Amino acid sequence: MKPRAFVMALVFVGAALASAVSMAQADPRNSGYAMFGPGTPEANVWRSAHYGGNPGINDTLCWRTGYWTPSMAVAGCDPDLVKTETPPTAPGAASTPGTTAPAPAAAPAAVRKISLSSRVLFDFDKASLRPEGQVAIDREIIAKLPEFSKIELVLVTGHTDRIGSERYNQGLSERRAETVRAYLVSKGVPSDRIESLGMSLRQPVTHTKCRQKNRQQLIACLAPDRRVEVEVKGDAK
Repeated sequence: MKPRAFVMALVFVGAALASAVSMAQADPRNSGYAMFGPGTPEANVWRSAHYGGNPGINDTLCWRTGYWTPSMAVAGCDPDLVKTETPPTAPGAASTPGTTAPAPAAAPAAVRKISLSSRVLFDFDKASLRPEGQVAIDREIIAKLPEFSKIELVLVTGHTDRIGSERYNQGLSERRAETVRAYLVSKGVPSDRIESLGMSLRQPVTHTKCRQKNRQQLIACLAPDRRVEVEVKGDAK
């Protein structure tokens, strides 16, 4: 080959390579991959022919640019980096064989604790339910039971003040709790779901606040201690 012709051939090859390189430059506005030309990365990305002589990876390796970031990944080149959203299953649609349907959400547990004053429920030092006490139970407890789809337990606890012996107050607190329990059963609450107990004077709410010497003033001050608490546990609707 003559020198002039050889030079012309080199110029031609160089121009072709330069043209190919210029065509493989990615546009940073739409891709982090080297591309053949304008357009979407999926259609025009520059791919390898063979890698390591392994035809099994033919045309699957994409050339990334120096400014490529994972956020620029496309599914055709880096499927592991592209998140795909699973469309929601239409109501009533059949599930795909081999898949497990999600378990239904459990009903939320609910606990309602209501404290009723013994002064409303009973006369002083008595365990017979007053008419006003029945109205209070109907309003504060019975009317709220429909909030539960299932009742696990109704716990009725009687409390007294510190006047008198602990033994006497233990019996009084038990009788009052049992009176409220019986009334709830009469209103339709299953008897096997109700438990009653007496706590006597062991759980005061006044603590050491009442120090009156006068008996009537002391009785009035200790009124919050004389109470019946009803705690309902179950599943909320």
